Amino acid sequence: MPDLHALVAEPADYLADPDPAVRRLAVSACSGRVSDELAAALGRILETDLEARVRAEAAEVLAEIGEAALEPLLAAAGDSSGIVREAAATGLGELTHAAALPWLMDAAAADTEKLVREAAVAALGAIGDEVAVPVLLELVATGPPQVRRRCVVALSVFDGPEIEAAIRAARDDRNPMVREAAEMVIGR
Repeated sequence: MPDLHALVAEPADYLADPDPAVRRLAVSACSGRVSDELAAALGRILETDLEARVRAEAAEVLAEIGEAALEPLLAAAGDSSGIVREAAATGLGELTHAAALPWLMDAAAADTEKLVREAAVAALGAIGDEVAVPVLLELVATGPPQVRRRCVVALSVFDGPEIEAAIRAARDDRNPMVREAAEMVIGR
């Protein structure tokens, strides 16, 4: 393990370390100081690193740079690892860019990993674009419990009688987490 002070001071020097734990720490240490050069390096890591946790960390840090992260994060949406797709969905939600909506809606409805679906639903709520409402309304009624719970919160950013009806219906959901989320949203 390298000197942690040196890693934190100059994380770029450790981005290619043979140890994935060191690479992940180096990527994390880039947070808050992503330059164009570091962004390019993180994009390469997101695309090519063999360790999913390192790629996921790169996605999370890349989301900090704004619009320039859109393309790398959309590319990561096709990653074979669920933790990378989850990080990409979270990052896309932070960017709040409409270009992410098609993938986020598909991921929310059909990704094989529940955590990816949850992150995609949360991102749809963060973006707040009306185009996502039909998907959210469908999932609040038919999705797995964790997805239904996230949908209640995501729907709270929208207005309309169909939104209010869906949230009120969620108060009677068979899952207590969903009911609790609906009560919290209604109680606002």
